[in-house]
Amino acid sequence: MNDLTNLKTFVAVATSGSFAKAATRLNLSPAMVGRRIQALETDYGVKLIERTTRTQRLTETGVRFLERASRVIDELEQLNDIAGPQNHEISGHLRISGPTTLGVKRLASSIARFANQHPAVSLELSLTDRNVDMISEGYDLAIRVAHLRPSSLIARKIGTYRFVCCASPGYLDRNGVPTHPEQLEQHRCILSLNLVPRDQWHFEGQDGRMLAAKISSNIGIDNGEAMRVAALEGAGIVYAPEVLVEEDLAAGRLTEVLADWGKHSLPIHAVHPSRQFVPKRVKAVIDWIAGDLRR
Repeated sequence: MNDLTNLKTFVAVATSGSFAKAATRLNLSPAMVGRRIQALETDYGVKLIERTTRTQRLTETGVRFLERASRVIDELEQLNDIAGPQNHEISGHLRISGPTTLGVKRLASSIARFANQHPAVSLELSLTDRNVDMISEGYDLAIRVAHLRPSSLIARKIGTYRFVCCASPGYLDRNGVPTHPEQLEQHRCILSLNLVPRDQWHFEGQDGRMLAAKISSNIGIDNGEAMRVAALEGAGIVYAPEVLVEEDLAAGRLTEVLADWGKHSLPIHAVHPSRQFVPKRVKAVIDWIAGDLRR
């Protein structure tokens, strides 16, 4: 068992690029990581990592060792899946990355219920709007809202991220209700700093024609929840993820505008590293989240 623990530590160090990053990833002290690597090198009688005060690199042997160690860990996980209790219990640890708004509004509750259903699984959910490096940062799964570029990662579409235009009733009482996207240029709008381009909102007419509306804004925000608060305060019209404002729309705190026009939408993907074997717990949580997003 110590051999397997030390192998996993070595893989974490090799893929994260430093002892400190591996220590954070494994929830260990850097000193403990160092002792495990030293024990592994002693057991096998080889030097795996060349270290200086500022840098580290794998030795030639370390590069070959990493490939084999990763394969061994994958194969042992396969055995665990086959020979686990009752041959169907899901167990192990999962590190998941997700975007902030979807994470708060959907993913947190989804994985909480998954954890209740599968108590032998431990989960970490990290919410950030940047695309994490899954290999070097040690994530098993990432949920991404985007049209993905080609990569070595395996991606599965699990949902659709829809947008809606809305504003507070107070703002609309003072400034009127736009009936055409081109009228947005005469309104105050809350700019999302995460949209590209920032000063255009995209609509689709009933005839299928696409329109990029120029917007006028005196406030820009890079966080969905902060945009929602600004809209509730009457700062202007917001082009926001539906999941962010659906409760406010239902309660009348916000009012949808330009409802007859189609809005922007993005695919939601579950992404995991390209490996020959995908652990049962990864497959299970992807299916679970996908099912929740369809509700």
